[in-house]
Amino acid sequence: MDIKKYKENQKTAFLAVEYERLLSEEVEIRALEGELGELAKDDLDRVENQKKTLLQQMDEILEGDKEEEEFPNEIVLEVRAGVGGEEAALFAEQVAGMYRAYAEGQRWSVRPLSESKSDLGGYKEAVFEIRGKNVYKRLRFETGVHRIQRVPATEKSGRIHTSTASVAILPIRKKHKLELNPADIDMEFSRSGGAGGQNVNKVETAVRLIHRPTGLDARSTSERSQSANREKAMAVLIAKVEALEEEKEHAKFSANRKEQIGTADRSEKIRTYNSLQDRVTDHRIKESWHNLPGIFQGNVGPILDALEAVSENPESVAQGPEA
Repeated sequence: MDIKKYKENQKTAFLAVEYERLLSEEVEIRALEGELGELAKDDLDRVENQKKTLLQQMDEILEGDKEEEEFPNEIVLEVRAGVGGEEAALFAEQVAGMYRAYAEGQRWSVRPLSESKSDLGGYKEAVFEIRGKNVYKRLRFETGVHRIQRVPATEKSGRIHTSTASVAILPIRKKHKLELNPADIDMEFSRSGGAGGQNVNKVETAVRLIHRPTGLDARSTSERSQSANREKAMAVLIAKVEALEEEKEHAKFSANRKEQIGTADRSEKIRTYNSLQDRVTDHRIKESWHNLPGIFQGNVGPILDALEAVSENPESVAQGPEA
């Protein structure tokens, strides 16, 4: 058996060395099999059982790595205000808060990477790093345009306003699908805002990277050093470019779009939050839920469950009209 793949993986390398030692021991025992008789048979049985155990352990580790590569345990959540002015920014903050509350309920770690506030305190744009088991698997279908219909607190005539916020779920993979040419990347530095001591305001630690071929950018202000922010911003930028490439791939198969959810297209309207009817409707699976306040407090589990169920059985999507 070729154990090269086990020796090349850091997690299984030490087990592979032990497996090779058992192979050598097996050869030595067989050379003395005629002299040792039953003792040799017992030793061979012992070695064979140990080999099987090691092989099973190594296969389980490699399978886990494969699963994590497809569904990494680290993502970047990007929320941007869409149409609707200040009301859209307030909605964007509410959406971001919904995911943060859900993440905390799952005991995932959440760290803000960058934030841009509106005049009323909403989010023009906010980027968060979320780490935890199954985080991408659970949130991968949230990319797209989220829409809210409600009467804003500042609306005196009682008119219903429609505002939007776009969400992007970007997986951070250990093995990147592509490499960015450093010559294609512009780098900007600025002072980080917010808490963090006097050093934050005196040193230009915040980093913004711009990928000229695509126009995509990534910013990190959360780390205390410029180099750490540059590394974090680069990871986000790579994830954005990979997501853009995936969007292009999905567009090639647009004929099958009705059978898909989670197309990674952030321009697609995926969900409406209707405040007056206390209802949330996901347009891809044509299903609705109530208790809007609870959902904004992080109770989005049932929605995520339904999306995952449909992803495993696309034919179960309802054919009724959108709500």
